[in-house]
Amino acid sequence: MPCRNPPKKPASKPSHPRPRPPQQVRIIGGVWKRSPLPVLDAAGLRPTPDRVRETVFNWIRHLRDGVQGARCLDLFAGSGALGFEAASRGAQEVTLIEAHTPAFKQLEANKAKLGATQVNIIRADALVAAQHMAARGQQFDLIFLDPPYQQGWLERVLPLCERLLAADGLIYAESSRSLDLDALPPGEAVPDWLLPWQVVRADQAGMVFYQLLQRKTVPEILPKIQA
Repeated sequence: MPCRNPPKKPASKPSHPRPRPPQQVRIIGGVWKRSPLPVLDAAGLRPTPDRVRETVFNWIRHLRDGVQGARCLDLFAGSGALGFEAASRGAQEVTLIEAHTPAFKQLEANKAKLGATQVNIIRADALVAAQHMAARGQQFDLIFLDPPYQQGWLERVLPLCERLLAADGLIYAESSRSLDLDALPPGEAVPDWLLPWQVVRADQAGMVFYQLLQRKTVPEILPKIQA
């Protein structure tokens, strides 16, 4: 008996999934506590999670008595979560650098919504902006670095941060690998761009390493340079 082909199912109608609601993060502390910040659905834009931001600002509170009165720079602002968090907690001045036009416009909208007059938003390439600020002699107490991974950004901007960071300042950096020199594999040479820095606080969230850096003293750096 010949085998009959099974009846074909009617073609399904093309699905039209509901658009996802806008992503957002919330400011954790300060005068704008719990205020939501919309996050664009854009490639490479990954806001620092709430839990990580809470940890980082706790570190800062213990190391330098918080951000009250601080001058802050976020070279890869993205959603602005780090910069607006600092402003909410009493930073005197916050400069956000963002090259992506839609993200820049969202930052401007968030600034207007919060009435964040101490926040200055600049549309520019992070490296170019850092070079210009360093040439003008600008300095900051806190610098936030959350660049796209695997593109060599930290290697290029950390040397400029030596001139941009105030004497007792701190740098927050996110990366795809630890920046702690003690965590380097045996036999791996210390990169020149990491020599001036020491990790004073560090943790890991999934595959992301986040850490606070400060300058080493000159005597700690010289032996490694001369070796």
